[in-house]
Amino acid sequence: MKNEQTVFVGLSGGVDSSVAAVRLLKQGYNVVGVFIKVWQPDFITCNWEEERLSAMKVAAKLDIPFLTFDAEDAYKKKVADYFIREYSAGRTPNPDVMCNHYVKFGVFLDFALAKGADYISTGHYVQRKNDQLHRGVDAEKDQSYFLWSLSQKQLSHSLFPIGDSVKSDIRKEAEEAGLLTAEKKDSQGICFLGQVDIFDFLSHFIELTEGDVVNEQGMTVGTHKGALVYTIGQRHGFCIDGESNNGKSHFVIGKDVTKNTITVSPEEPVLETGRKLLLTKTVWRQPLRPDESYELQYRYRQRPVPVMAADVSDGNTTLSIATETSLPAIGQSAVVYRGTHCLGGGIIDKCQS
Repeated sequence: MKNEQTVFVGLSGGVDSSVAAVRLLKQGYNVVGVFIKVWQPDFITCNWEEERLSAMKVAAKLDIPFLTFDAEDAYKKKVADYFIREYSAGRTPNPDVMCNHYVKFGVFLDFALAKGADYISTGHYVQRKNDQLHRGVDAEKDQSYFLWSLSQKQLSHSLFPIGDSVKSDIRKEAEEAGLLTAEKKDSQGICFLGQVDIFDFLSHFIELTEGDVVNEQGMTVGTHKGALVYTIGQRHGFCIDGESNNGKSHFVIGKDVTKNTITVSPEEPVLETGRKLLLTKTVWRQPLRPDESYELQYRYRQRPVPVMAADVSDGNTTLSIATETSLPAIGQSAVVYRGTHCLGGGIIDKCQS
């Protein structure tokens, strides 16, 4: 059955967005494939042309129009610059959230609507039910955590055709459709870094100096590459001397960017029951009610933690932790759920007693 509505699909050159396009065609939409070109620094080998070619071949196989949308400027300002700025301030950023909000569901959505599209679509493993965002069926691939900041307007113009399926079925469907992306490996890590690690990338923009790793008593037990690049709970990327190591992993439990030191412990840092998290820059598609129970996730694929909404005001929200959990990093996204329903979230500004 023919659908008169037009969907611009963000074709990344991967299997997920390819099958999203296949499904939308079967649903009768007018489908246009669009490759979104993002920024990468000149010191990183860029494979965007290869990915664009892969996306173009998918569009040719499906016999749909193909466009390239240049989002370099928005990506540099809203994602890369934010990433550098947050690390420079000693916080832990989440660039995938900003990429989705400002690029895929920001300037790309604006571009699509201006060209006459009714919707945009991506290969995200999430579901839209009754104009509300829900987790994807595949628990291992659910990406609702990265879409918490979408406004109701952004969500209303977005389709997520693969959110009701598991990854293995998506690959099988791509193979049945004869798509070259069927066996393509999933992309890993932060898109603009490529194969470069965070320290190497940031060293081009921030002066990073080696410093001391100290234990909870303040004694020097090792060295690190630069306090700014470490995040709470991290257990790699620094050296502990043999005498202090005792064969155990150590966790970052604190850092002092002024003194350029990080503090480590063999015990993972925890957030005790009753402690509170202050969230800023919040987005709630449905309002939280004070003293009601919700589930909180502040890391991708983390098991949700029960919380209570202690205080909700314009732009800021305080959540009370209902059970002991690992200590989150300042600057990370905190996303609130009720079951599979993603209500919204905010940026962790501080932990309060």
